[in-house]
Order: sequence, then C-alpha cells, then structure tokens
Amino acid sequence: MKKTLFFTAAIILSTLLAHHIQAAEAPSAALGKKLFNDSALGGSDNKKSCNTCHPGGKGLQAAGSNPNLEVVINRCITGPLKGQALKDNSIEMQSLTLYIKSLKEKK
Repeated sequence: MKKTLFFTAAIILSTLLAHHIQAAEAPSAALGKKLFNDSALGGSDNKKSCNTCHPGGKGLQAAGSNPNLEVVINRCITGPLKGQALKDNSIEMQSLTLYIKSLKEKK
C-alpha cells in the first residue's frame, strides 16, 4: 500500500514538473538570445557560440527575413560550432529565429 501511494505521488509530481518545464521553455526571443550565447548549443564542446562570430547579433539585422533562416542557423551550428543540427520545430530553433528576427534594424 505504501509503495503504491509513493509511486502514485511520484507520478503526479513528475507530471506536474514536466508541465512546468514545458511551460517554462516556450519559444521566446529571450531564450533565443541565451542560446545565441551558449557555447554548448547543438551539443558543441569547442567553446564557440553564435556570439563568437556575430557579437551582439552584429551583421544579422537582415537575416530574419531569410526564408531559409533555419538552414543557415544549422549550417553555423554544424560548421563553426561543430554541433548537431536542431530540428526546425524545436523550442531551441524557434527561439533562435525569434531572437534573430528581433535584431531587425529599427528605422
């Protein structure tokens, strides 16, 4: 009986935590900025981040209008960062595209 109660409580707690983590990890430009500066993006371990080549997003102001932005992002991750490509529909990819689109030059 105690084991059943313990396992039931553990399942409920893990379900609540999973829901909280998913809600906390919604795609956002803020998360994209964090990932842009993360040297472990795509599982990379070479100490480079997107910010290494594009400090503060410099040079990417027009990149948000590129219809192949996800392809370009993955090319950088698998090339210079030596990481694994992100899935187009992943929270990470969606967040990176939101961040890059936020860099659009202000008129």
